[in-house]
Amino acid sequence: MLDAGDTNETVLEINNIEVIYNHVILVLKGVSLKVPKGGITALLGGNGAGKTTTLKAISNLLHSERGEVTKGSVSYRGEITQHMDPADLVKRGVIQVMEGRHCFEHLTVEENLLTGAYTRTEGKGAVDADLEMVYTYFPRLKERRKSQAGYTSGGEQQMVAIGRALMSRPETILLDEPSMGLAPQLVEQIFGIVKQLNEEEGYTFLLAEQNTNVALRFAHYGYILESGRVVMDGPAAELRENPDVKEFYLGMSDEGRKSFRDVRSYRRRKRWLS
Repeated sequence: MLDAGDTNETVLEINNIEVIYNHVILVLKGVSLKVPKGGITALLGGNGAGKTTTLKAISNLLHSERGEVTKGSVSYRGEITQHMDPADLVKRGVIQVMEGRHCFEHLTVEENLLTGAYTRTEGKGAVDADLEMVYTYFPRLKERRKSQAGYTSGGEQQMVAIGRALMSRPETILLDEPSMGLAPQLVEQIFGIVKQLNEEEGYTFLLAEQNTNVALRFAHYGYILESGRVVMDGPAAELRENPDVKEFYLGMSDEGRKSFRDVRSYRRRKRWLS
């Protein structure tokens, strides 16, 4: 596996940002992170921690929900991006795969994939070549390419959403909750394909994920968010072995696996909040 530490090049950087919704609701409180080129970086935390808001702050989709970055900066390859149009950011190589497997339900699988190429100008040959690349990584989509997307399974729709993003020829993919609502076997399959795309095609990933266990097995580096703040970060292998992460996010301690109720009752013991 590529080690994100092998490159010193940072492609995406968030510096001390605050995000407010409706001019009053403070959601992110001084979040900073770096995403290295060619790595898989995980943004971890429970529901409501601020993961999706962080991704939307990067992709500039906050305005559609009356949110805005009020402090700090977001930059891609050294260029400040938080005032760009989302489509311009896609042209620069950054695209977000939204939470919830959004597809155009009335279109076929293949038509959905081709919508991802709307910003491209190279011509039909290049688009067709990338469509075949997507089908190589997602052979199930090739089987279902003429099926209406709204009648495919949740796992297939997640594959469509990722495949559609690939069709824009991005450098960096923001992947929001790819495991949500999927059976464990499908989660492993999706993350396995993400790993392949990273290692074989060189895509950079920043993925937001509640499933800390699976995310830390596939990521190179992780950031843990709580209540809109980064409370811990480090190489994924180190986070997996950290006793606090084991207890509060992996449901394990030196005494063995804990129930969610047990973990919740121990929240005030978190060393990083003391």
